[in-house]
Amino acid sequence: MPRSIHNEYLDHRFEISGEVKRVVSLVSSATEYLGEMGLLERVVGVSEYCDRYVDTEGMEVVGQYVTADIERIVQLEPDLLLMTTGIQRKLGLRMAKAGVPVYNLPLPVSFEGMLENVMLLGGLMDEMGKARQLVEWLRERAAKLRAEQIFEQRPRVYVELWLGRHMRAVGGLSYIRDLVEMAGGELVYGERSQGYFVPELDEVKRLIPDVYVFFHEPEYRVDGAALVRERGWDESIPVVMSDVTMGENVIQDGPSMLDTVVWLREQMRIAKRGGI
Repeated sequence: MPRSIHNEYLDHRFEISGEVKRVVSLVSSATEYLGEMGLLERVVGVSEYCDRYVDTEGMEVVGQYVTADIERIVQLEPDLLLMTTGIQRKLGLRMAKAGVPVYNLPLPVSFEGMLENVMLLGGLMDEMGKARQLVEWLRERAAKLRAEQIFEQRPRVYVELWLGRHMRAVGGLSYIRDLVEMAGGELVYGERSQGYFVPELDEVKRLIPDVYVFFHEPEYRVDGAALVRERGWDESIPVVMSDVTMGENVIQDGPSMLDTVVWLREQMRIAKRGGI
């Protein structure tokens, strides 16, 4: 039976006439979820970042995050194109205008938002059972991680993202807050009603975090220790560097986020031995 899908984010409606057999994913977390659900055989196109998290052999690379080969995507005749909200909006509008059946999964503001996206993806793929199984597994694993707290006092963690040359601190409206808390830490801006923002550097210094976490990408690497020194922050505070490596990537909101929790916990444990 045909299904009518409304992408409210773009006010774009399309129909799925049968089984979703041809998927193009321009968001790596969605690709990772499809892998965990055993649905990768239906993926025909991916972004160049997806191979960090799944085996993309046999899939065509059709774009990055904000750019894509629209003509090639149309030629692939996808039943569904997966994108996210936020920075992919303009590209999504162009895809919709080209008649592509595009759906934007919301950028999650919490771990529960990640689970909601799994259910949305399960609905789009008409695989609700597999989606519920994945949600249950993720929820159970997260609960175990939360119960395995190893610090008598939670380390206070400052997280800074470098997305290319754009710097942002992480606040309370981000799933990264949940990542830090599952790892046993406390995000210094965890009560701030923003997800990502440019911080006042003097304010960060006054907050005196126990750990600095800096994320950077391969195309634009940063030296966290050098940034601390240049800003006049306390150089005795440990620096943890996160990158796109699976299980060490604080911005990946797919299933491997829970592996990153384990990794970050160990980094904080090592830092604590050094004097936290």
